[in-house]
Amino acid sequence: MRLLAAMSGGVDSAVAAALAVDAGHEVTGVHLALSPDRQTLRSGARGCCSVEDAHDARRVADELGIPFYVWDLAERFAEDVVEDFVAEYAAGRTPNPCLRCNERIKFSAVLDRARALGFDAVVTGHHARLAGGELRRSVDAAKDQSYVLAVLTADQLAGAVFPLGSMTKRRVREVAAERGFAVAAKADSHDICFIPDGDTRGFLTRRLGARPGPVVDAATGAVVGEHAGAHGFTVGQRRGLGVAAGDSRPRYVLGIEPVTRTVTIGTADLAGVGEVRTDPPTWTGPAAALPLRAEVQLRAHGTPVPCTVTAGDGGGLRLLLDSPQRGVAPGQSAVLYAPDAERGDRVLGQAAVASTAW
Repeated sequence: MRLLAAMSGGVDSAVAAALAVDAGHEVTGVHLALSPDRQTLRSGARGCCSVEDAHDARRVADELGIPFYVWDLAERFAEDVVEDFVAEYAAGRTPNPCLRCNERIKFSAVLDRARALGFDAVVTGHHARLAGGELRRSVDAAKDQSYVLAVLTADQLAGAVFPLGSMTKRRVREVAAERGFAVAAKADSHDICFIPDGDTRGFLTRRLGARPGPVVDAATGAVVGEHAGAHGFTVGQRRGLGVAAGDSRPRYVLGIEPVTRTVTIGTADLAGVGEVRTDPPTWTGPAAALPLRAEVQLRAHGTPVPCTVTAGDGGGLRLLLDSPQRGVAPGQSAVLYAPDAERGDRVLGQAAVASTAW
């Protein structure tokens, strides 16, 4: 097959490209330039898409003897990922920018362009598996990225290759070291790539400005403080609330109302939810027949929870959780996996959380 290897400059994408070459495919490497200011070097493991990353990707491509190109998608990334991220927070929702990047950049803009150029599929260093066209978890549970890939359609998955899904991260680094890749010990990037200093609240404040509002205690309805911007909070947050609630019990963010800029907080007994309502889902294969039993993962590194899935309003889903969960925020992705009887590693689909109920 003719494969386009998306090479970020990290160890995962380097080994993925190498394995594609080893398998006898005709491979071309491409680095996605997503930042408008790539001339600064990355700081440790924060951020990505720097000039350093582009050079690291090129060195690996040279060692593999494959063609290498840089595609400038900064404008598309800014519109589809960064602006979406800001708009979601302004609306009181908590988005996942990695999921949005996979959906709109890596497996939309890149895959569409790759197919137009005659490539059969895009190779990435994601830790996930494809078996019979079905998306499944990586064998390395600690590094599994199926959650942020669950937004992909069956057609997009048909154009994807994930060579690392059956390897642990430790083995990936060993393979890179055996090949002499300089990125073998390179730190993994983390946090949000377009906020390299890790200060999400500061980034949003610079974009949205100060938007002060009240902090209200759910139990009493009393105003217990004031905040500088509701965008600095997310449902389930415990630290950094900046309020004195009158007793020593910890408080959590229970809700964010963007119109009145009200942040509602409450004690742990009020923080759990038993029902999740979603927007219309994206299925990774044929639409599932409802109702069904499944496991739902509500955060990128969350623990799956058994649930019953039924049809909801407006084409969305209604998830009845077997046990109450904290920190379920509108805008997050609810990813459905096959029930544990089927090993619980097969992704059925995902939907954005619209609201929750106790």
